Formats: sequence, C-alpha cells, structure tokens
Amino acid sequence: MAGAAQSTTVKSAMRTLDIIEYVVAHGQGVVAQDIAGALAIPVSSLSYLLATLVERDYLRREGRRYFAGPGLDRLGAPRADLSIEERAAPLVRSIRAELNETCSFMILNGWQIEARVTEASAQALRYAIEVGQRKPLHSLAAGKAILAALPDSDLARYFAETDRHRFTATTLTGEDELRAEIMRIRDRGFAQARDEDLPGTSGLACAIVRDGHVEGAIAVAVPSVRFDDQLRERARSRLMNAARLLAE
Repeated sequence: MAGAAQSTTVKSAMRTLDIIEYVVAHGQGVVAQDIAGALAIPVSSLSYLLATLVERDYLRREGRRYFAGPGLDRLGAPRADLSIEERAAPLVRSIRAELNETCSFMILNGWQIEARVTEASAQALRYAIEVGQRKPLHSLAAGKAILAALPDSDLARYFAETDRHRFTATTLTGEDELRAEIMRIRDRGFAQARDEDLPGTSGLACAIVRDGHVEGAIAVAVPSVRFDDQLRERARSRLMNAARLLAE
C-alpha cells in the first residue's frame, strides 16, 4: 500500500513537471486536449493539475489556451527581489497542510491587521478569513503579536489613538491588561487568543521582525474545541520557525 501511494505521488509530480515543460516549449499556447494527447495524461487528472498550476501562477489561461505564467519567473528571481507575501506563501501552505487548520500571513495596516496570504482548513468546522480582510489588532493573536513587536513609542500612539471594542467576554480592551499581555508575549515569543474575536475561535501567532521593522505576523486560527495542548505545541513550533525564516 505504501509503495502504491509513493508511486502515485511520484507520477503526479512527474506529470506536473511534464505539463510545465510542454507548455513552456509551445510559446503560442496549447489547449488541454493537446496536452493530454502529447503527454498521455487522463483528462480527469489533467484538469486538476492544470487548475492547480493556474492557481499558483505557474501557468496562465487565455480562453482555451495555456501559457507559461509569472510564477515561473519567481523561481529564478533572486530571493531579495521577492515580496514578503511571496516568501510567506509557501510557509503558509506548508503549515496549513501539516495542521489542516487555517493559516494566514497578515500585515499592519493603520491600526488594523490585514490578511495578505491565507489558506483555509479543509475541515467542515473552521475559521476562515479572506485576503484583504481587516481586523482590529487587539482581538486576534496576529494583532497582539504585532503589538508586542512594536517599539514602545508606536505602542503609546496605538493606545492614544484607538478605541478598542469588546467583541466577547474575554476580549482584552483596557490599556493595563493589554500591556500586561504584551509583556507575556514578549517573554514567550508568541501570541495567543482564545475566544477574543469570535466565540469558539482560538489563534496562535508570531510576529516577523526584520532589521528592527515589523513585517507582519504568521498565524493559525482554530475552532476552540480542537485547540488542545498538542495542537497548540505543534502550531507554536511551526509558527516560530516560519517567523524566524521570514526574518532572515
């Protein structure tokens, strides 16, 4: 059984590479039927692979034809030329795949956090956030992680300029209680929120600080009924490692 699974995985990878190479070799674009015939790939499998490659920008589709996509250019680009979102995206996908919980990369936008990369859990009961959606800093783990990473002068401005709404009975809104939470986050290196933005939703997050500048935060959001100590520790480990890699 294990051998069959491995063989299927390798075959899928080989087909994916064959598709990319075939499309790149035909600069005028090719239709799916031509790809299926040339590479002997069943149409059912080909449709899934093409859709995935288009979603990831390795191919682009114009009408019925497929062309090489901008994602291929990124593979050869110097790492320094990649945006923080482009560098975060594979880590977000990896954490989501390992935990099967929603994972997001968020940035500071004004005194809110904004989701820039997000991968939703495949489980029926899940927390989902759309790319571009904004939330207050104080109620989500990602927001609190960013607050804890801000210099004290910016933190003072935050408290002076914001009114913090209490979304649930456990939302922290007062300056004293939030400052105490910020000190705990700085000590342990990650932020946690339990039922603070929405009842029944918990989160864990780590800020990404590069050359003294807060680049954003990477976070996992989980229905509280699944947020046990084992999942918390797995998420903490993966998030802290991802934040370290993005800060390098």
